Amino acid sequence: MMKNYLQTRPQTDIFDAFEDFFRPMFYDEKLDSMRTDIRETDKSYELDIELPGFAKNEISVSLENGYLTVGAEKTEKEEQKNARYLRKECRVSCRRSYYVGEGIEQENVKARYENGILFLTVPKMQPKKPESKTIAID
Repeated sequence: MMKNYLQTRPQTDIFDAFEDFFRPMFYDEKLDSMRTDIRETDKSYELDIELPGFAKNEISVSLENGYLTVGAEKTEKEEQKNARYLRKECRVSCRRSYYVGEGIEQENVKARYENGILFLTVPKMQPKKPESKTIAID
């Protein structure tokens, strides 16, 4: 499936076309996703997720049905009352899920946030040992 990189935006005003002229022609994928590095060790998977500009309390991590979901959301408001009234609001949010397996317990996942990077350590599921059962012979 090919991704559509061209910007599409409904034309509601004649000045929108003028504004689009100064915007980049293609989307920048770095802005649309959380960049993640995943490493495998003997006992765990380590995820380094880039979340620059977010505070620790604006980030959430949850584990449900084998999916580890990382979300970040913040709202910025600015008001200036000069000769003209100016009010700016900006809401930024992103979310990404990773399948880690159904046998992972939430209390075993470790998380740390430092310098705009969320570090997660997810333990590997231990393979189940096959049980050998003996059958009585008549």
